[in-house]
Amino acid sequence: MARDIGIDLGTANVLIHVKGKGIVLNEPSVVAIDTTTKRVLAVGEEAYLMVGRTPGNIRAIRPLQGGVIADFDITEAMLTHFINKLNVKGFLSKPNILICCPTNITTIEQKAIIEAAEKSGGKNIYLEEEPKVAAIGAGMDIFQPSGNMVIDIGGGTSDIAVLSMGGIVTSRSLKVAGDQLDNEITQYVKKTHKLLIGERTAETIKKEIGTVFPGKRDDSMEVRGRDMVTGLPRTITITSDEVQKATAESMMMIVQQAKDVLEQTPPELSADIIDRGIILTGGGALLDGIDQLFSEQLKVPVFAAEQPLDSVALGTGILLENMTKKKRKF
Repeated sequence: MARDIGIDLGTANVLIHVKGKGIVLNEPSVVAIDTTTKRVLAVGEEAYLMVGRTPGNIRAIRPLQGGVIADFDITEAMLTHFINKLNVKGFLSKPNILICCPTNITTIEQKAIIEAAEKSGGKNIYLEEEPKVAAIGAGMDIFQPSGNMVIDIGGGTSDIAVLSMGGIVTSRSLKVAGDQLDNEITQYVKKTHKLLIGERTAETIKKEIGTVFPGKRDDSMEVRGRDMVTGLPRTITITSDEVQKATAESMMMIVQQAKDVLEQTPPELSADIIDRGIILTGGGALLDGIDQLFSEQLKVPVFAAEQPLDSVALGTGILLENMTKKKRKF
């Protein structure tokens, strides 16, 4: 028997949940290919280590940009690699696959995801919207007639949604998320310190000393990069305060979209959200001070999910359970 699998196909990471086993794979969505032969050299963790460090003929590619497939063949190769690694296919049967996607992707983009999953060895492919699955994975009971709000900040997209009765009532999806914050840190260091740093360094700065709430943190770290004037390596010290300034504009864009979602929510559901608060999921929920920033701006209690990075993958597991139960009934 093939086991059903749920895939959180993220811009930054791919997580796979196998029925009965839980989350069995969590690797960066990166593929390293040889540009001359078009051969895939490494996938996931191994390929991530190559980002920004490869010779000319090897490229480390992120096949998903902003939660959407930017390179079809490479996405398919990556999914096939991960699914084969799991060894979930039966002798004759193929697994059912549930994949999560951002709320505002087009039908063409949806087809591309389904096709990539079919080619990588799936039998029936189901698509679900990310914030809905994240909310379920974070432990919210979205099937009741009451309002739940979730803000899912990933690598490529931030999805904000109000859910009730198992469906999305109002939602917004914007391409401002973790990658954009890294990019802003890179630009800030370039402009202020005249130093060029890579995307991995920017991500490390964000994780280790970053904060999005003014005055919340007072840390600093040494950062190495290439001096723009001399072209030689140089070390500077960067502070939490600088990271907050660098990322402030992007964070306010996400806050503004969350305000828009709240403004379009029916009053009864708004009342429920004030009672229950808003849940943060995705890697963005780990940003220092993010709950404070949102609760101060939205005037509603805000909490990070217990396992924000795993919420979507855990949600796929719960949904797959329910799907098979429903099938048995008939």
